[in-house]
Amino acid sequence: MSETTETAAPALKEIFNRERLQHIAVQTKAVHAPFDVSAFMALATNDLDSLGIMQRMRQVATSLHATLPGDYARNIEILTDLAPRIGHGFASISLPEYVALYGRAHFELSMQALRYFTRFGSSEFAIRHFLKEDMPRTLAFMETWSRDENEHVRRLASEGCRPRLPWSFQLKALVEDPSPVTAILSNLKSDGALYVRKSVANHLNDITKDNPGFVFKLLQDWPRDHKHTNWITRQALRTLIKKGDVTALAYLGADEAAEMAVQEFAVSPQTITLGNTVDITASFVSLAKCQQKLVVDYAVHYVKKNGETSAKVFKWKEMNVQPEERISLTIKRAIRDFTTRKHYHGRHRIDLIVNGQTVAETFFDLES
Repeated sequence: MSETTETAAPALKEIFNRERLQHIAVQTKAVHAPFDVSAFMALATNDLDSLGIMQRMRQVATSLHATLPGDYARNIEILTDLAPRIGHGFASISLPEYVALYGRAHFELSMQALRYFTRFGSSEFAIRHFLKEDMPRTLAFMETWSRDENEHVRRLASEGCRPRLPWSFQLKALVEDPSPVTAILSNLKSDGALYVRKSVANHLNDITKDNPGFVFKLLQDWPRDHKHTNWITRQALRTLIKKGDVTALAYLGADEAAEMAVQEFAVSPQTITLGNTVDITASFVSLAKCQQKLVVDYAVHYVKKNGETSAKVFKWKEMNVQPEERISLTIKRAIRDFTTRKHYHGRHRIDLIVNGQTVAETFFDLES
């Protein structure tokens, strides 16, 4: 995660507040009596207020290293006993971080540790350091994890090798050529756990940003009639669908231009101040002679600080529409600042997008 993101969301770093650090220290002593709680707390809380969440997580790992016996294998034994006692998923990521920092010379043991630790938080960030150093060897382990009975381990097999995992560095080799992960993704194509399916879909969505052809070729061999595989496919293609990619829309049965007449596309109210909500309304009638599949989205062209605009596409509705059927849709959109978006005054255009094509436009004005 970037320092900008850490600064923008300060509440997240309080996952590693002093109370949590004290809890980790006490639980470590419970599994290893000689552990020096005071020494750990002095190190783990050093300059704490100035650190972001990932920096705090890393400081926990380095503080554990400084206050445990020192032999990597012995420390992993202690941390293995500690893992179920931490009791917080993100706080537990400090244990895989320990492996990433100190275990790269102990490959086999580190793979076993990451497989175990991921059940209590996630080893998705830590495994990437091993992928960067020795991708074939690491992916071989991850392929076996994709067939593991534990859903957390299966998810790690997909999530850890995403080419563009948020909050982590890109795996440039997989950005350029994702084919080494084919077996992992194929093993998980119909996984029964939603937790795993979300990861597979996000992984494929990552790949579509650089290698959409790879994703289309892979999906050709996947069963379209399996409900879990179908769900993954739809989510995996979401970025391409928002862009109106004809091949992606074909997977939804919506690759043909919509035959329709727009009767209304409006925003109410058309003038608002920050913090309020607008209602977006669309109504149209089908002009097709037979049933047609429509994928309806809308795009808000947000005004930027320099006065230019940047479009953000939002999903709205998918439907099968009969000949002459009339459709009315309404959706609310809150116009308020988030950590990821700041609003500026000016005219915000909204596009109605059906099957990848803009079919109508409207706008609202945001007053300062």
